[in-house]
Amino acid sequence: MAEAESKQRKPGARLCCICSQRRPALKRPKTLEQICRECFYEVFEEEIHQVIVQNQLFKPGERVAIGASGGKDSTVLAYVLSELNRRHNYGVDLFLLSIDEGITGYRDDSLETVKRNEIQYGLPLKIVSYKDLYGWTMDEIVKVIGLKNNCTFCGVFRRQALDRGAAFLKVDKVATGHNADDIAETVLLNILRGDIARLSRCTSITTGEDGPIPRCKPFKYTYEKEIVMYAYFKRLDYFSTECIYSPNAYRGFAREFIKDLERIRPRAILDIIRSGENFRISTSTKMPEQGTCERCGYISSQKWCKACVLLEGLNRGLPKLGIGRSRGLNNEEKREKKQSNGISAIESKACGTLDF
Repeated sequence: MAEAESKQRKPGARLCCICSQRRPALKRPKTLEQICRECFYEVFEEEIHQVIVQNQLFKPGERVAIGASGGKDSTVLAYVLSELNRRHNYGVDLFLLSIDEGITGYRDDSLETVKRNEIQYGLPLKIVSYKDLYGWTMDEIVKVIGLKNNCTFCGVFRRQALDRGAAFLKVDKVATGHNADDIAETVLLNILRGDIARLSRCTSITTGEDGPIPRCKPFKYTYEKEIVMYAYFKRLDYFSTECIYSPNAYRGFAREFIKDLERIRPRAILDIIRSGENFRISTSTKMPEQGTCERCGYISSQKWCKACVLLEGLNRGLPKLGIGRSRGLNNEEKREKKQSNGISAIESKACGTLDF
């Protein structure tokens, strides 16, 4: 044993800066500490536990759905929450909730990973599909809209689909795998877009508290690189292919910029998040008033929610309806809508059945 330790501790060899016993396996991007695997597991899980406790993300007896895509973030989130729930006795019931956007060669493969996670972690799984909810798959939408604005459709539909799935499971909260890199990107995107409303809430660790089902982000301060290393060291089963429709996504430019900043100054990601937390919106700024969509009952600041506007465009052969800065139907569409008796003529369509 002593001989083995002496071989491990060669003269001049660096040791883990936490335990001083083992050789370091990685340098943490957040702190630049060189630590071994065992210490990395411990600090990684403990930091997430502290975020959960300090922000009171979960209460005993709550039902919590984990947004599971099969990717690294959601897979690590499912694994870590399962472990922490047992270790610290959170007393919550965990579920896996997946959205099937209908992307051949991408989502169908990643859902197979989620189904394996269901067995590996012993968590019930619910899959909600765009086809069932909206009557369209993303493959069909892309054929109509092209590759330029497809992420708008997917993002809007997925947010509502998550709430529908969560309502079906009767959960109290949805936990998502958004990490520190994602949140920093969102801060930059909202600044570039001038979206004051979203900028004021995008760094909140819990959102949607005034809506049907709140969402929380246990990985708010967790770097993407560390999530990847944790999944690699733990040999977790996850799907790593990028969406085939996302290479031209606007977010990609913000992501590249964040990575460049991180190479120069690793703490830049946390600094951007802290800056977003410290933003204060002037009291004289008029913010959108939250209401409910007249068509489907979903939370919306307009008469129709974005999902209903986009879906109406698809169903009527006007796929660009609601794209860009428009807040709803244009004048010509409003006149046509009025002539066709508007909402009463479309209540039977797929998007009009959401009931909270």
